[in-house]
Amino acid sequence: MRKLALPIALSVVALSVVAMSAVALPAAAAPADTFFAELSALCGKSFEGEVISTDPADADFRGKRLVMTVRDCSADEVRVPFAVGEDRSRTWIVTRTAQGLRLKHDHRHADGTPDALTMYGGDTIAPGTAGRQEFPVDAQSRALFEREGRTASLTNVWAMEIEPGRAFVYELRRPNRLFRVKFDLSRPVTP
Repeated sequence: MRKLALPIALSVVALSVVAMSAVALPAAAAPADTFFAELSALCGKSFEGEVISTDPADADFRGKRLVMTVRDCSADEVRVPFAVGEDRSRTWIVTRTAQGLRLKHDHRHADGTPDALTMYGGDTIAPGTAGRQEFPVDAQSRALFEREGRTASLTNVWAMEIEPGRAFVYELRRPNRLFRVKFDLSRPVTP
């Protein structure tokens, strides 16, 4: 009988330790939640960047001051205007979804009216990491690109990366195209 009592007692102790550790450890935040929190922590600040990709199509961005301003932050959405020189027509909108995050590109004319090519983007379909989230083109954006004759964009995948205190990277990639802009988070600037 004693031979049976010891294994049963050890099993009870082992189960108790497992149960206590499950209660004691908080659930890990989803990578998208951590990424969103890091982006939100930048709210109210502006950062200067530079094109780090080498695609000849990036020539229109080279030599211009590139500034992102993290603003209009709520629990579910962050808006990031992206200025290219004097052109302030672009805003990245990152929104929480039930499955992860959504990225949309809001393009406006100088008078504030929407551009024909606006509100395109996509939702995360993979968990990503706390430092990188990818947004493959969604069906609504594909339809917009078809309608506007921008068929090269039908396979777009956008990405954003955050290295807290160091860098933020915006990326667009598709076959035969890679565009990356890196912003220095260690030195906020005046927009």
